[in-house]
Amino acid sequence: MASPDQVPATATTDPAATAPPSTPADSRQAPAHHVIRRTRLGGTWVAVALFAVVLLLLLVFILENSQQVNIGYFGAHGHLPLGVALLLAAVLGILLVVIPGAGRMMQLRRTARRHRRSDAAAAEPAAAAAEPAAPQAADTHFHDHGT
Repeated sequence: MASPDQVPATATTDPAATAPPSTPADSRQAPAHHVIRRTRLGGTWVAVALFAVVLLLLLVFILENSQQVNIGYFGAHGHLPLGVALLLAAVLGILLVVIPGAGRMMQLRRTARRHRRSDAAAAEPAAAAAEPAAPQAADTHFHDHGT
């Protein structure tokens, strides 16, 4: 039997043979899959799971680096396990970034709030000027004169 590529271009085919059968089962489409959107609670759950993994890795780091080291800071001296000292240094380094970053975010939010208020105040007079004045005669139809 010849493949469809080998059939001559002049050959005619039966239209009934090439048309797909029309049965009620074929006319129905498969139901669309439900798409579940991400939620804040789902994102929080993922974040908690990731934090738990990070804390577990930090615990392993601290337990594997338990040698005592001498720590000196502005005249204060002490002994800490190496893992704890490195973790403390990392936390303090993160705070050096987070505190100024939080201040900058508050500054930007305050500026954005100020701009929104000024934009809203500028939009109110423009909206009032754009409204057409209602004719005075229209008000007489709604008054009951006691008759």
